[in-house]
Amino acid sequence: MPKQPSPQWSRTPPSDAQIAGFLARVADQPFSYREVGATKGGPPPGYNFDDNAVQLGRGAEVFARGCAALRAWRMFPAPWTRIRPADAPIREGQTVAMLARAFGLWWLSSCRIVYVVDETTPVRRYGFAYGTLPAHVEQGEELFSIEWRADDTVWYRVLAFSRPRYWPVRLAKPLARNLQRKFVRDSKAAMVLAVSTPA
Repeated sequence: MPKQPSPQWSRTPPSDAQIAGFLARVADQPFSYREVGATKGGPPPGYNFDDNAVQLGRGAEVFARGCAALRAWRMFPAPWTRIRPADAPIREGQTVAMLARAFGLWWLSSCRIVYVVDETTPVRRYGFAYGTLPAHVEQGEELFSIEWRADDTVWYRVLAFSRPRYWPVRLAKPLARNLQRKFVRDSKAAMVLAVSTPA
C-alpha cells in the first residue's frame, strides 16, 4: 500500500509549485475521521468542541458582505494563516491546503469541503463545513457560517470538533489548543474587518 501524504512543514513559506504538488498528492485522500458531517448535529465524543460567534452588524447589507467574505476565505487571519488556492470555490468536495505559521515553522495541511449551508429557516444562514484529510496536523471538522437572525443581527459563527492527529501536535496539545483559540479570536476579528471594509 502506498504511503499516505502527511502534513508538510518548512522554515519558509512553500512556493506555489510546492503547494500545487501537495494538493495533487492529497486529491484522492479520504477524510481522516469517521464522523463526517457531524457539525450538523451534536459534537461526537472523543473530540475537543468549540462554538464561537461574533456580531458583525445588522441587516441585509451586512449579511451579504459577510457571505462574500466567507466565499473569499477572508475568515483565515493574515499573515499567519492562508488558504490555497486563494480563490477556491465554496462547493462540496473542494480540496484546499491550509497554510499556518506556528512554532517557528510553516505547516501545510489538507482539508475538503464536506457540505455547504444555504438556509432561510429557522434563520437565514450561509456557510460551509470542511473536514481534515490524513495530511493534516489535526483530525476533525469545522463549520464557518454567517447567520442573519430574527432580531436583524448578523453573526459570524465558527463551530468545530477536533483532536490532534500528527505526533508533534499530540505532544504539544496544550500549545495546540492555545493556537486554536488564537485562530478563533483572529478569525472573528478578520471577519469584523472584512465586513467593514468589503473587497
